[in-house]
Amino acid sequence: MSKASLQVISCKGELQSNSNLVMIFCCMLGRRGEPLVIEEIQVEPPQASEIRVKMICASLCHTDILFTKGYPLSIEFRRPNCVSSSISQALFPKVLGHEGAGRITFSCSVVESLGEGVTELKEGDLIIPTYIGECKECENCCSGKTNLCQKYPHGLMFDNSSRMSVRGQRLYHLFTCSTWSEYMVVNVNYAVKIDPRVPPTHASLISCAFSTGFGATWKEAQVESGSSVAVFGLGTVGLGVVEGARIRGASKIIGVDLNEEKKEKGKVFGMTDFINPGGSDKSVAEAIKELTGGLGVDYSFECTGVVSLINEGLEATALGRGVTIVIGVSHETIASIDMNSLIWGKTVKGSIFGGIKPQSDLQSIIDKCINEELHLDALVTHEIQLDEIGQAFELLKQPDCVKVVVLI
Repeated sequence: MSKASLQVISCKGELQSNSNLVMIFCCMLGRRGEPLVIEEIQVEPPQASEIRVKMICASLCHTDILFTKGYPLSIEFRRPNCVSSSISQALFPKVLGHEGAGRITFSCSVVESLGEGVTELKEGDLIIPTYIGECKECENCCSGKTNLCQKYPHGLMFDNSSRMSVRGQRLYHLFTCSTWSEYMVVNVNYAVKIDPRVPPTHASLISCAFSTGFGATWKEAQVESGSSVAVFGLGTVGLGVVEGARIRGASKIIGVDLNEEKKEKGKVFGMTDFINPGGSDKSVAEAIKELTGGLGVDYSFECTGVVSLINEGLEATALGRGVTIVIGVSHETIASIDMNSLIWGKTVKGSIFGGIKPQSDLQSIIDKCINEELHLDALVTHEIQLDEIGQAFELLKQPDCVKVVVLI
């Protein structure tokens, strides 16, 4: 499908001044056990507390790949203001993608883009979607201990319905949004306004992967000046950890990756030492301890989703105070942990979105982006069009690939 035909699809149908008009747009659709396809879908107008967003660009995260293969999504079914029950299943068909940047717009200049009650955003605003919410009212939001809001659901809208369908069949979001689409509808609590000085490609990167790594050093580990850090995996998340550790003042930042080309990339973000596990008979933990006088690092961050590296990261940290932050997502749900390391005072902690609360914390990263404190340009190694998105999965296999941006 050519880009020209995609543009035609985005304005398909009779365009009249009608706020209830259902628009037809192009997206990348996944069905259970079937190859990904570009499909024409129906996108309804936003309802109360919702916005319709025209996507400008999106990006590809390894988590997207897991979900195409059936990674289960936890869905909580709610009565008003409380959780009633939850299930975990692989929901299909779904519109894919959860990283991106878009603009609140009147689709083809005639369709309303704001639902009832939306006052904090307006038509034309540049936003990034977030895959967790922040109501600032639930027990978790008020606790100061977690960024996991209990109020807003995943996969569907707040009323457990969808604004997207294909030939009458309901479509699920990947998480709370579906960015591999020309247009989508999201709850306003999953949208953060972006200063127009932020390039859309940069906005896409801070909507998930980079911010997840960066935030983990700040919100989860609270890395101190002069401390030592080990980062397992130098993809976008891992490089976000390196950048965050550098800005937090870490004196030693050790990157671990099988890809030798990541060595120079890591140095751009502030890495001081590099370990390629394939080039030594020693374990990664032993190599890290050699670089830290035998003590181990203060913090390790597992960013690959390889479950065996969780214990490796734990072993690489210092006795009595070492902290391992688990960020990477995997199909495997059980990891072996050395209990002696835990008994001797080491800690393992899981993290979603780096502990960042979208409404309260993302602005800090946005400000650093505006002030050019972050090396986001170095992350974008490939750009493709939406109709070429199938190529993105192959590009990720190339050794020089860090982040693929999809121009929509």
